Amino acid sequence: MNFSTPTIDLIKSGLKNAQTVNSDQQLYNRIKESGDSKEQLKKAAQEFEAIFVTKMLSQMDKTVDRSDGVFGKESPYVDTFKSIVYQQMGHDIASNPRTSFGFAESIYRQMEKFVAGGGQ
Repeated sequence: MNFSTPTIDLIKSGLKNAQTVNSDQQLYNRIKESGDSKEQLKKAAQEFEAIFVTKMLSQMDKTVDRSDGVFGKESPYVDTFKSIVYQQMGHDIASNPRTSFGFAESIYRQMEKFVAGGGQ
């Protein structure tokens, strides 16, 4: 069976969307399993910071000159590997108090008064 290029592109797009949904579901599950409302808020704020840092790293990567690079020509495999590495780096940076940008703590302090038990 031969597939045309548009069909292959459609399949790739579907797989990418499935991975995104799966990733979002995993994120939701990690937050939901955190315990009480304040712990969930803390985890959500930390995940937000991790997503922000991950996005920042991937945007910074787009500014790098790739001519005569170590990996040679860019490929989808290298892009996938880099996205996984940046995602892990984002989580590592956001979860470590020494490397965190402080967004999570700031968001938590601003939002905790709206969480059950501390509301207005």
